[in-house]
Amino acid sequence: MPNLQGAAITWLGHATVLIQTAKGTTILIDPFIEHNPKFPKGYKLPDKIDLLLLTHGHMDHIADAVPVAKKHGPAVFGMVELIGWLTSKGIPQDKATGMNIGGSHKHNDVTFTLTEARHSSGISDGDKTVYGGEPAGFVIAIDNGPVLYHAGDTGVFSDMQIIRELHHPTIAMLPIGDHYTMGPKAGALAAMFIGAKTVLPIHWGTFPALTGTPDALEKELSGTNVEVIHTDPGQTLR
Repeated sequence: MPNLQGAAITWLGHATVLIQTAKGTTILIDPFIEHNPKFPKGYKLPDKIDLLLLTHGHMDHIADAVPVAKKHGPAVFGMVELIGWLTSKGIPQDKATGMNIGGSHKHNDVTFTLTEARHSSGISDGDKTVYGGEPAGFVIAIDNGPVLYHAGDTGVFSDMQIIRELHHPTIAMLPIGDHYTMGPKAGALAAMFIGAKTVLPIHWGTFPALTGTPDALEKELSGTNVEVIHTDPGQTLR
């Protein structure tokens, strides 16, 4: 595990991740809580959430975005079409900011950048599906701290090498469950493209279709210098 320089990362099951910087900025990514079977029982989010980052519009990533935003009052960021839909559902417009691929935003001691992802982003809204903009990932650069990459939902793509060249992530949070995203074999290639020395597997084990495992990813990365983190939801990495 690399030196997080005072930061902390807590995987909360599926693709939900909580990050706290050494200076106290709290970031929540893709809140899937109430109906997430892997969300740690009894876990309480911190009262103060500064940033809510949303990778795309599927409900296993934004299901709890509105209640979290209303309760904790974070600044909310994501693809512009997704943010437009969320403001129509009650997230205050002065708290929600749309972005697009390649754009960056500075918030206190954190600079985050929207990156490409290969997936889809339809939003289930009652009996219809609403266009949620392009899917995305986030690079999160912490001042005097690590550079983190949350890939969102994606398959492997060769332009991940551009993320490496531009941002040099320290830790990559990569989906490995297969079926809806890349599995362990493609995840291993993604790790090599990204160049991060540490991978935190996400989006696995939540539902029966998600068969990829950290053990399988570790096997695929055998002979490399890439570390695969094995952790349970709710455990904090420091």
